[in-house]
Amino acid sequence: MTRNKHIALFTAFVSLAVAGSFIKIPSPIGSVAFDSMPALAAAALMSPWSGLAVACFGHLLTAALAGFPLGPLHLVVAVQMGLLGFFYGVLYRKNAKTAATLMFITGNGVLAPLCFWTVLGKAVVLGLIPSLLAAAVLNGLTALVIIPRIKRSFRHSAMRINHEKKS
Repeated sequence: MTRNKHIALFTAFVSLAVAGSFIKIPSPIGSVAFDSMPALAAAALMSPWSGLAVACFGHLLTAALAGFPLGPLHLVVAVQMGLLGFFYGVLYRKNAKTAATLMFITGNGVLAPLCFWTVLGKAVVLGLIPSLLAAAVLNGLTALVIIPRIKRSFRHSAMRINHEKKS
């Protein structure tokens, strides 16, 4: 993939994450949204590193649009999201698509909020888990359905671009 195409796709995936941030999942905080799916797609279609970057930027932009309800803790969440996006891409590219999706859902919906148990308290964390789990399931399953369809259109697009260069 050329550098220009890589930058354009990266920008498109970050933009989709920001657009997804406006599709909110009801939760005690305002930053739970439909913003992870573009990062998962970037990790599967571009590279795990691209998925990491899209997830980090996507979460920080989503949190900014919600007014950073967790304050500086959003930096930790961004790192968590980035790592989940990275490992999703690694597993997906090894053709472990179901394992990648289950890892993302478990990590994002259950394990990531548990890291904040001592900072936010038991009640807040337990209050966040249902909405985070719902968002993780929606993002993960949507990615699982959409990535193969996007992949097909990427192949057709790449063929057309390569054909134009040869002529």
